[in-house]
Amino acid sequence: MNDMYIRPTELSELDTVMKIYERAQQFMVESGNPTQWKKGHPSRDMIEKDISLGRSFVCLKDEKIECVFMYEEGEDPTYSYIEDGEWPNAFAYGVLHRIASAGNVKGIASFCLSWCYEKCKNLRADTHRDNKVMQRVLQKNGFKRCGIIYIADGSPRIAYQKTEK
Repeated sequence: MNDMYIRPTELSELDTVMKIYERAQQFMVESGNPTQWKKGHPSRDMIEKDISLGRSFVCLKDEKIECVFMYEEGEDPTYSYIEDGEWPNAFAYGVLHRIASAGNVKGIASFCLSWCYEKCKNLRADTHRDNKVMQRVLQKNGFKRCGIIYIADGSPRIAYQKTEK
């Protein structure tokens, strides 16, 4: 994995990034998760905003974009309420959202999770109950299930956190 690296997404890469998200949407449908990312989510406007705010990142292998995700540090309003569990701490944290792979590089999601964790040793993420693939990736990378949170549209998500504290 030495030939992989992560850097901020450039606006000129928006079309490429959106193709990766479209591929991820199709993969979710094929793997039994048809409702997490309905057609059009994440939207082009959302990703453009992530890029302009410096929170969209791409992972490249051999200079080709193979994965995209949103990472930032700070309070995420989605995580202010949790049920059926609790966060292990109330320390400042980083969040990972909207990770999607082009499907060509095994282990790329774990590589990106490790990169985020190196940036912030208190990292949160969430996923849909039908997204068994992401649940396995999070658990394999040391994330613990903390409870249920609700995203802006009211849909429940399984919340995870990885921390050294």
